[in-house]
Amino acid sequence: MRSKSGWSQPIGSRLIVVSRMDQGAMVTKEDYYNQGMECFIQDKLDEAIEAYAKALQMDPQYTDALHALAMAYANQNKLDEAIEVGKKLIEVSPEDELAYTSLSIFYQRKGMIAEAEHIGATARTLGWKRQLQEKNSK
Repeated sequence: MRSKSGWSQPIGSRLIVVSRMDQGAMVTKEDYYNQGMECFIQDKLDEAIEAYAKALQMDPQYTDALHALAMAYANQNKLDEAIEVGKKLIEVSPEDELAYTSLSIFYQRKGMIAEAEHIGATARTLGWKRQLQEKNSK
């Protein structure tokens, strides 16, 4: 079965890159990310994690894949892994309001309330800064 993103689903649950490989094209980090997203929405979280990891092997600072990997771990209730990836995301993208918000939620779910509040405050501060910048640019 072929989707518009160029993936097909063979027997079993694993998705593989078909069209790009058939054409001799190099598979990109975006291809792996998209594969991961398709797996994620089908609740195939192990396969999604594998695809995001492949994208991150190609570009360890690929923020979309880091976001998605953290969420996949969180959806598996692997909060230690989600927190670790969330910290890496903040390191890579220190102005990313969503990264701080997600990390705060992971801490909260793990019962680490002080850490959740601290990171949540940073997310709010970044949000306020963004709002001021948007207001001043009008």
